[in-house]
Amino acid sequence: MADETDTVLKAIGPRLRELRRRTGATLTAVSAATGIPVSTLSRLESGQRKPGLELLLPLARTYRVPLDELVQDPTTEDPRIRLRPIRRGPMTIIPLTRKPGGLQAYKQILNAGIQASEPDPRSHEGYHWLYVLNGRLRLVLGDQDIVLSAGEVAEFDTRLPHWYGNVDDRPVEYLSILGPQGERFHIRARSRTA
Repeated sequence: MADETDTVLKAIGPRLRELRRRTGATLTAVSAATGIPVSTLSRLESGQRKPGLELLLPLARTYRVPLDELVQDPTTEDPRIRLRPIRRGPMTIIPLTRKPGGLQAYKQILNAGIQASEPDPRSHEGYHWLYVLNGRLRLVLGDQDIVLSAGEVAEFDTRLPHWYGNVDDRPVEYLSILGPQGERFHIRARSRTA
């Protein structure tokens, strides 16, 4: 049992280094985000220090991964990313990126038969790009009421009040990329004229 525990603990350092490199963060940036000294982070990554919960919990929060991903048993390692859907009312949101800050990508699904009678537009900081995969998405954007079909793209500043809904009783699937204020994309949506 002790050998198994040692094997699990030895695998945490390289896993932490890989997570940090994948996110593009420096030891200094991770130290600032977690409050863990740079020297401790370096010793954790090199295996010179055994990790405890007081160190792993802030690191899991900073890297936006579940704690069990940091301490998983090496015999169960799987290279596939396990996407954990988030359900918010009639919507299912599947995160496609796990990098903190910067652009965040999601696959979103509005379930069939769920239509709001009255749109309730909201605004927030950021920039949004979306691409409809299947179905027809109703986008209320400021004073505009637009219907996007499969293959169509929309891009807008999220400070403009916006709302999404189903056009009919079929599900709608779309990719959604959110970025910080000022980060823009290169594709522009154009509404169709009937």
